[in-house]
Amino acid sequence: MSTIIERCKQGKFSLIAEIGVNYYDIAKKLNISLMDAAKAMVLSAKNAGIHAVKFQTYKAETLASKYSPSYWDTSEEPTTSQYALFKKFDTFGKAEYEELSLFCKQVGIEFCSTPFDFESADYLDAMMGIYKVSSSDLTNLPFIAHMAKKGKPILLSTGASNLDEIHDAVDCIRRYNNKELVLLHCVLEYPTPYEHANLAKIQTLKQAFPHVYIGYSDHTKPDASYDVLKTAYLLGANVVEKHFTLDKTLQGNDHYHAMDSYDAEEILAAIERINCLKGTGELQALASEQAARENARRSIVAAVDISEGTVLTEDMLTFKRPGTGISPHDLPMLLGKVAGEQIQKDSIMKWDMVKNPTTIR
Repeated sequence: MSTIIERCKQGKFSLIAEIGVNYYDIAKKLNISLMDAAKAMVLSAKNAGIHAVKFQTYKAETLASKYSPSYWDTSEEPTTSQYALFKKFDTFGKAEYEELSLFCKQVGIEFCSTPFDFESADYLDAMMGIYKVSSSDLTNLPFIAHMAKKGKPILLSTGASNLDEIHDAVDCIRRYNNKELVLLHCVLEYPTPYEHANLAKIQTLKQAFPHVYIGYSDHTKPDASYDVLKTAYLLGANVVEKHFTLDKTLQGNDHYHAMDSYDAEEILAAIERINCLKGTGELQALASEQAARENARRSIVAAVDISEGTVLTEDMLTFKRPGTGISPHDLPMLLGKVAGEQIQKDSIMKWDMVKNPTTIR
């Protein structure tokens, strides 16, 4: 079972580190193998408290035409051809992902990789408890159907899509699969300017698809207070996926809008603080409020001296603190009763001070 889905069922927040292919640049920087770099990133994510890591599985030849243009910020990633970019990062195959999946299991973090072709979707099946569908494949219904038939929960990113397209993708999944589904609000703009984040879409997705989980796949640069992700969570995103790196200063690919382990720790701590502030929402007085209930609330108090045997009327009474006597809520039940003793002005009224009037026979 997927850790992400188990946490969704428990109403808990999940953070996914989108390692993608960032380990290529980490390997080059540290002068280590690709596998060692990928494992180092997995371990860094685990140690930061992240719940799952996600890679990207593709071959350039099956993903993009050799004539496919870039659509990202070329000042950050200078490659101007999608094919040329993907060709740099498509070394790993089934054996490598099996090794990574086993390593993730050994260190205790969920493994996932987004497949971008039928072959990788098939061989990744035995390694993952959940499938991820990229925003870029949201209209690729034959491919979505192929993954849905595997009978696993699905994460579906909804970047650059219209509502009817999301409905079509969800309907396609539901024709073959009744497992848990997480729709991720996403903006396919790298990096996403804060003013384009459009986080209100999270609530729109919740309204349009009330029977699925909602999350957020983030491409903004980490802000100092992590307001983007905190806001996403408060709006209902229980799953957040964000690119992950060991060095945000590296040029190229997805480092420039990624979080690092420090960011992840701060994000998770911020979510804990929010959960502490949110509480349970139960409409019931807390035990810690008991002293305030008794002393800050009001009781019915004698406004004048009241002689024994006097029938109580409203003009004899007022309302003052503390709340340890008869509540103003019970005023109608007190009126018409008889003082069973001499009651001094400013006395807090108690039920044992009064009695029912004598019935005349």
